[in-house]
Amino acid sequence: MKKRYIASAAGAVGAGITGYILRNAENRDKIKSKLKTAAEKIRNGENDHERDTTFEDAGAPDQAKQKDMAQLENSKMVSEGSQFGVDYYNKVKEDKNEKLNR
Repeated sequence: MKKRYIASAAGAVGAGITGYILRNAENRDKIKSKLKTAAEKIRNGENDHERDTTFEDAGAPDQAKQKDMAQLENSKMVSEGSQFGVDYYNKVKEDKNEKLNR
């Protein structure tokens, strides 16, 4: 019985705080834009790790869109036989796929 009253009180407090925050049109617009961006990220399957171009370039350094000096050096190391970056990239991708398939 008491749990119901506590849950009701917590809901009322939460609704009051939400109402106080959203009373400004500016705050409502900020919240709407943040929710839209989050929804787009969820729909597109993006997260910060996937957008990390350095990580993505490590997987295929000779196919990178950006051709800065660091990327060219990485490509040179791979062409000379270094596979550290490529192996790390493959391991992270496999771990990610295993988590998704569980």
